[in-house]
Amino acid sequence: MIDVLVAGGGPAGLAAAVHARLAGLTAVVVEPRTAPVDKACGEGVMPGGVAALRALGVTPAGRELRGIRYVDGVRRAEAPFRDRPGLGVRRTTLHQALHERALGLGVRIAPGKVGEVRQSRDSVTAAGITARWLIAADGLHSPVRRRLGLELPGGTRGRYGLRRHYGVPPWTDFVEVHWSGQGEAYVTPVADGLVGVAVLSRVRRGYDEHLAGFPALTAALRGAPATEVRGAGPLLQRVRRRVAGRVLLVGDAAGYVDALTGEGIALALATAEAAVRCLAAGRPERYEREWTLVTRRHRLLTRALLAASSRPGTARLIVPVASRMPPVFAAAVHALR
Repeated sequence: MIDVLVAGGGPAGLAAAVHARLAGLTAVVVEPRTAPVDKACGEGVMPGGVAALRALGVTPAGRELRGIRYVDGVRRAEAPFRDRPGLGVRRTTLHQALHERALGLGVRIAPGKVGEVRQSRDSVTAAGITARWLIAADGLHSPVRRRLGLELPGGTRGRYGLRRHYGVPPWTDFVEVHWSGQGEAYVTPVADGLVGVAVLSRVRRGYDEHLAGFPALTAALRGAPATEVRGAGPLLQRVRRRVAGRVLLVGDAAGYVDALTGEGIALALATAEAAVRCLAAGRPERYEREWTLVTRRHRLLTRALLAASSRPGTARLIVPVASRMPPVFAAAVHALR
């Protein structure tokens, strides 16, 4: 019998499998898609996420990020990362690097989907595979989470994300967050001739309509070749708990507030590591508390920014306030993982 069965072969699932192998545990990942897998993603990995990737032995190619810059068309506020840079990296590049590392460590990737989950006192069976533990890393709308009855209603004002790439040389080594009264646009350099632009908003409409709310950014991208649009949402996902018998939820499947701070990859890696650490110690019941501690600062910061941006009037004050109070803005950026 294997030690850890992982549902989902995205960054969180592959990181969990790699951590399991590094801890001396056997691991199998169940994933229906072939690598590399793309997804709507801001593609900026915060400094702590870069360190977590290196601890896994993963060093994907990308563009070094020096910090965060807020822009509203008139004003700007920026703060460099304090100790080490972040990384702008194509989602497919990141996924391929994690996939190859997992295979190199002896992780088996089983094509398929996890359907019914059956548990006994000392094992769990899913997708025809029996293991001691199941780690559910099957994404924002986790089927495993839903089947186990662990979801809570997400509310009526969900936010959505859309992402597209543009074939232009990056004009910055910061993640630029362009603010408007109805959402944000995130510009992340990911390669020498490529930038990713993701928009987040409560308003559901087409990508080009969203981008029109940022005239300076639209002008910078005009005429550039563009990829297809990918979307995700609603982003808010509330969860009753993250441990159900022999099943642990990690990454987006464990609950999600918003992509506003750009910490999704860092959190996926951190929660995967925490889950495996608890399993390796024989203390899975600790994971709920570990998850709370690992994600607390992110949840507090994200909710505060969401509250400030929830109304057009207050959203328009975010960049002016940040530009007038550089130490406060820098402290917020330094809090990012």
